[in-house]
Amino acid sequence: MSTCGVVFGGPSPEHDISILTGLQAAHALMAQGRSLEAIYWSKSGAFFAVDPSLEAGAYVQGVPAKALEIELSASPNGGFSAGGRMGRRRGIEISAVVNCCHGGPGEDGTLQAAFDLAGLRYTGPSAPGAALGMDKLAFSAVVQSAGLPSLAKALLTPEGVGPDPAFDGPWIIKPRFGGSSIGIQVTDDLASARALLLTSPHLRQGAVIEPFIADAIDLNIGIRTWPEVRLSPIERPLNKEAGRIYGYAEKYLGGAGLSSAPRELPADIPAVTAEEIREAARAVVALAGVRGVARLDFLWHEGKIYINELNTIPGALGWYLWVEPQLSFSALLADLLDEADRCPTNTYNTQGADGAALRAAGDIASKLA
Repeated sequence: MSTCGVVFGGPSPEHDISILTGLQAAHALMAQGRSLEAIYWSKSGAFFAVDPSLEAGAYVQGVPAKALEIELSASPNGGFSAGGRMGRRRGIEISAVVNCCHGGPGEDGTLQAAFDLAGLRYTGPSAPGAALGMDKLAFSAVVQSAGLPSLAKALLTPEGVGPDPAFDGPWIIKPRFGGSSIGIQVTDDLASARALLLTSPHLRQGAVIEPFIADAIDLNIGIRTWPEVRLSPIERPLNKEAGRIYGYAEKYLGGAGLSSAPRELPADIPAVTAEEIREAARAVVALAGVRGVARLDFLWHEGKIYINELNTIPGALGWYLWVEPQLSFSALLADLLDEADRCPTNTYNTQGADGAALRAAGDIASKLA
């Protein structure tokens, strides 16, 4: 029987939520009788082989007891390995990795690129797809270039460095790279918005600014791409107070998990609005190279929908959205692993690199003169 891996954690603000998703996946795979390697990625960036049956409490202080540090080699025939006798490393055979990392290098294309270089198959977005989904400014530009509905977005820059936003406040400030729930602020003062660039650790890699619509309604739809593109019923989260953001605490800190958070599922919205959301989601699948499972978030205001953000590795892998028909977590994982096996991302093209340019180059010194 082949051995699958589950990777979770990582140096990300969403580290803890990633652990929860990873443990859900590990426990479900164990229940199926699958041969499994559970791999914890610590906040410091080190990888550890861990007991897949552990509960969340084992990770409160960081690396759990009896964890074995391992390495990831991003080279052909690389992958994960553990220390062995006489200094020789022992490769850990893994047929495919279930990537449960949220935010940071686990969702922005970094880990995906390392897996590609190592020849490891994995679930979820490819390296380019992950990078696009994590960059709110780039994703918004792609959506708008295709004529799809999206709120205006601009890069927030220090005073004197770039232009002021071309739209009036109040504004919502978000990390350019990062999840949809952390580091978000609302302000009606541009100077205060720019001050956040210096004070918020979540904005160090950049920030985007967009209009804040206090009474907009959040609507979300799940996406699966294997064995064919499928869309979940549309969700309307219900624990957002008027004028507030649907944020990290509302999503994740209720204690009962995402599946028990108050929601309307399916959302009670007009049929025409639901179809507009589905059409937009299908378009985004092609535009953004969506792979695996994803969640596409919308805002709904005065009868109009706006594509908000794409979450390429959603919390709990978006399983809770699939209620009609009901989908088991085990079936979701089986589809993800089947897609990873049948549609690997680590394919490179060297056509054209036939040495002709090297033969015609002459000596390098002449090119430096």
